[in-house]
Amino acid sequence: MFDFAKKAVEIAQRRKADFGDIRVIETRTQDLSVKNGEIGSLNDTLTLGFGVRMLFNGAWGFASSDVMTAREVERVSLRALNIAKASAALMAAKVRLARENAYQDVWQTPFLTDPFAVGTDKKLALLFAVDAVLRKNRKIRSAVSGMSFIREHQWHMTTEGSKIEQTLLSSGAGCLATAVDKNEAQERSYPSTHGGQTLSLGYELIESLRLLDHAERVREEAVALLTAPACPGGTKDLIISGNQLALQIHESVGHATELDRVLGYEESYAGSSFATTEKLGKFRYGSKLVNLVADATLPGGLATAGYDDDAVKAQRWHIVKDGILSGYMTNREFASRIGKTRSFGSCRADGYGKIPITRICNLSLMPGDMEYEDIIRDTKDGIIMENNKSWSIDQKRLNFQFGCEIGWLVKNGKTAHMVKNPTYQGITPGFWGSCDAIAGEKHWRLWGVANCGKGQPGQRAMMCHGNSPARFRKVKIGVKANTTN
Repeated sequence: MFDFAKKAVEIAQRRKADFGDIRVIETRTQDLSVKNGEIGSLNDTLTLGFGVRMLFNGAWGFASSDVMTAREVERVSLRALNIAKASAALMAAKVRLARENAYQDVWQTPFLTDPFAVGTDKKLALLFAVDAVLRKNRKIRSAVSGMSFIREHQWHMTTEGSKIEQTLLSSGAGCLATAVDKNEAQERSYPSTHGGQTLSLGYELIESLRLLDHAERVREEAVALLTAPACPGGTKDLIISGNQLALQIHESVGHATELDRVLGYEESYAGSSFATTEKLGKFRYGSKLVNLVADATLPGGLATAGYDDDAVKAQRWHIVKDGILSGYMTNREFASRIGKTRSFGSCRADGYGKIPITRICNLSLMPGDMEYEDIIRDTKDGIIMENNKSWSIDQKRLNFQFGCEIGWLVKNGKTAHMVKNPTYQGITPGFWGSCDAIAGEKHWRLWGVANCGKGQPGQRAMMCHGNSPARFRKVKIGVKANTTN
């Protein structure tokens, strides 16, 4: 593939481009699902194509194709160059890339069992078995179980001398039961909502999730939620766990610290951020317990790779350190805006046909030193919430409201009873500032976000957010109606 790709690099060098690169990408995707006793989806697709970036006179040009011929590489490269030249006439300021060493390397996601080598019949057998357990109650009106696998093989070549081959693999699975009675519906999922758990692992992830062992609990909790009391409103201490805390990190810290968004490049579409650059190193984002670390080297992380799509080597860095805003997600184009001579390596594209943009890296809340049980014992009037159900956050990533699948009231240090339709709301720095307890390392777990959207035209990216259950003091708790006609 590098012999195929070198034509684009040669054209960029011969035409005196500031920078040029080509990414050739072959992607295989497999999705399987079972719904209410029948196959819901069964797709296995393979795509192959390439995208070329040219930086000329300080302006970007990009073009792509799935026609894999030498003549097409030349045509697409010249098109990208002409787009860059046209863009240069409209640029307010020239793009200058942060320096990066040239690398010649091969990198692959570590895994034990290739999911594409596991038979479809075995995968479907597990999903049908889970489905059968989920539907063993007449109040379960919808049962869905599914798996998904992606393998992306990349060949990346730049005018600076980088020649990087990477194979990225992810696996995911989950199940969802919807219980209905009269005019009410309630959902319960495992291991998390929005498609289940996805990590950069092989089929061993599916086996470790033990979907069949959890299906009965999922069913019974969905049914129990129908008659559970509504979550009481008021101000309470909030203990968050699971993928709900992951989404809290994602929405109120991850997107807020993408540097292109901070600088206003996403403002007309996806909003900006309150975490502006003059706050770097000074602004109190949370309590002193709050340490949020971005890490492209994290085992199992969906944003883990050897290199990003700017050919920057993977790194680990603080976004929030001891409660203080300490970093951003950067690419080579914007790193200098915060005084950095090198990008942190948060530049990725959704396949060969999209230009790389700044994306959230794996971003995790570091564990504390408390036992989870001690956090509960230390809580007089609180609520535990897990598994996200709904979310809303404003254009600057400040004001938010989240709804969860399930809650448990905590009274005088003991878990009391289940409640349904719990929600909470807050303002980002005040909310993180109220964090006064984080469970220890043995409770820490990685959660995948497999469908983060951004950009015009839209792109999807995947990343992970690790966390242990954490407590936030005096949070405004509410209740969200959830009825059907």
